[in-house]
Amino acid sequence: MRVRKLTFAALAVAAGLSLTACQNGEDDMGQSAPSSAAGASSTSGGSGSGGSEQDGAKDSAGKGSGGQGTAAGTGSNVNGKVGKCRTDELEITASDSTIDGDTDGTVAVQLKNGGGRDCVLSGYAGVDLKTSAGSLSAERTGEKATPMTLKDGKSVYFGITYPVNESGGSGVRITGLVVTPPDETKSVTLDWPGAATLPVTDGSGSQVKVGPMGSAGQGEG
Repeated sequence: MRVRKLTFAALAVAAGLSLTACQNGEDDMGQSAPSSAAGASSTSGGSGSGGSEQDGAKDSAGKGSGGQGTAAGTGSNVNGKVGKCRTDELEITASDSTIDGDTDGTVAVQLKNGGGRDCVLSGYAGVDLKTSAGSLSAERTGEKATPMTLKDGKSVYFGITYPVNESGGSGVRITGLVVTPPDETKSVTLDWPGAATLPVTDGSGSQVKVGPMGSAGQGEG
């Protein structure tokens, strides 16, 4: 009987130890599982939040960049600037405008803007006469030249003055007029509408003078 009691006691102790071990194991697993889940949840949440913030930053940067680009493009509109008048945009003609009684002859040159846009004319045109004695360049009168905007379809005039040949001799025959608009290199050759000849001189200076834009005719009109 004593042996059985000892055996039962031993079994009871063993069972108690086993139960305690199982309970401790469940407690450990129960504690570790929430800890692991919390860690995973934190990691997932951090990644998701971080990804959302990064995507938002990219979107914000992209939109901001696009907005700035649009504004810069609008602000740098080169078409808003009025450029100089080009030779190919101007219809250039010349006519005799000598007034009876004047000691000098006068030719008015008209520049009409036919370029489809407003443009700027500033200063003096280049003027050369083709003559039987060679090319003769006109000298500027020295009048103040004011820059002007020539609207599309409008005209401006400048004057050329020259001495009338009253010497009785044949003089120097004029065969053509070459006009180069201000700040341009391309020229236009026209028929000379004035007197047929110039008096012969000693060559001490040009007999032909050219005025600035607006110095003849109706001005800008």
